[in-house]
Amino acid sequence: MTKYSNLLSPLQVGELQLAHRVVMAPLTRMRSTQPGDVPNALNAEYYHQRATRGGLLISEATQISLQGKGYPAAPGIHSDAQVEGWKLVTEAVHAKGGFIFLQLWHVGRISHSSLHPEAGLPVSSSAIAPSDGSKTFTAEFRQVPYETPRALETAELPGIVADYVRAAEHAKAAGFDGVEIHSANGYLLDQFLEDGVNQRTDAYGGSIENRARLLLEVTDAVVGVWGKGRVGVRLSPFGTFAGISDSDPVALFTYVLAQLSERGVAYAHVIEPRSSGAGAGKEGYDGAPRTSHLFRKAFSGVLISAGGYTAEGAEETISNHDADAVAFGRLFIANPDLVERFREDAALNVPDRRTFYGGTAKGYTDYPTLAEVSAIAQ
Repeated sequence: MTKYSNLLSPLQVGELQLAHRVVMAPLTRMRSTQPGDVPNALNAEYYHQRATRGGLLISEATQISLQGKGYPAAPGIHSDAQVEGWKLVTEAVHAKGGFIFLQLWHVGRISHSSLHPEAGLPVSSSAIAPSDGSKTFTAEFRQVPYETPRALETAELPGIVADYVRAAEHAKAAGFDGVEIHSANGYLLDQFLEDGVNQRTDAYGGSIENRARLLLEVTDAVVGVWGKGRVGVRLSPFGTFAGISDSDPVALFTYVLAQLSERGVAYAHVIEPRSSGAGAGKEGYDGAPRTSHLFRKAFSGVLISAGGYTAEGAEETISNHDADAVAFGRLFIANPDLVERFREDAALNVPDRRTFYGGTAKGYTDYPTLAEVSAIAQ
C-alpha cells in the first residue's frame, strides 16, 4: 500500500486517462543548442528519462514565433526544423507509454531585441518595462536591464492569435498529445490580463472582460485546432515575476477560470506563489489562502496545482479536493524516476541550481535513478 494513495491514483484529464496525478511541470532549461532553437537528442533523452506509463509531462515553454522568444537556446515550434526536432522528444516519451503536452509561449516584454533583431523591440500590452530591477538575457547569454517594450497595435493582435494557431498545428504535427497555453509568470498573455502592465484603452484594456479577451481568443483558436479535451491553460494569479501585478487578482482570475470552465478545456494549471507557503495546506506560512483552494470553485474541470510541493503536500491537497493533480518542477529536475520514488517513499536527489539553465548533460540527464543509486551502494 503506497503512502500517497491519492497522488498515485488514476485521473481522467480531458481525453487522456492518466495512471497517476504526478505531472511534470514546464521547466525552461535552455538546452536547445542547435542553430534555430531546434530540440535535439539530448532533450529527447531528458524527457524519456522522466516519462512513465500513463503519466503526463508538460514540455518546457516553447516560443510560438521568433518575436515570442525571450531566452537563448530555448526551443521553438514555428519552423519545420523545430517540428522535426520535437518528434525526437514525443517519440521518446511515447516509447515509455507516457503523454506529453507542448507549452505554447510568447514572452512579450520579457525579452531583448538581440534575440530577434529583425523584429525589433520586445512587445507587450503597453510600453512599460519591468521595474523590479530584474534583468533579461541577450542572445549571448549576458544578463542586461530590460528594454522598454513596444505596445502592440490592436490590428496586430489577430496576427498573435494566428501565431498560436500555427504553433498548435505544428505541435500536432510533431506528435504531441495536446498543448498548454502559457498565460502565467508575467509573459505576454499575462501582460494583457494584469492591470499593473496593461494600460490600454482599446477593446483589450480597462475592464476585466477586455483584459481577458486576448487569452480567450487564443484559447478558442487553439481549441479549434486540438479540441477542448487536449488543451490546458496555465495561470499565476499571485505571480510577481518581473514586476507583474493586478489590483484585484481574485476578481480577475475568478472571471478567467469561469470562462475557461465554460469552454470545457482539459485542465487549468495554477501556480502557488512561494511567498504564500506552497505546500503548507489550505493556508500558507503567511496566512494567505492557497491559490488552488481559493479558486477551486471557480473552475469546474480538472485543476492542476504547482509550486514548491512535497509529496506530502501534494497528497494533502488532492485529498482535500483543492486540486486534482500536482505538477512538480525542481523535484523532477533532480529525480528522473520521481514517480517511482514517491511510490517507494524513497529518498530524493537534491537539485543543483547551478546547472538549471544552459550547459550540456551535467545537471540535465546525469541525475541517478533509484536503481542506479542502489547499484552503487552495493
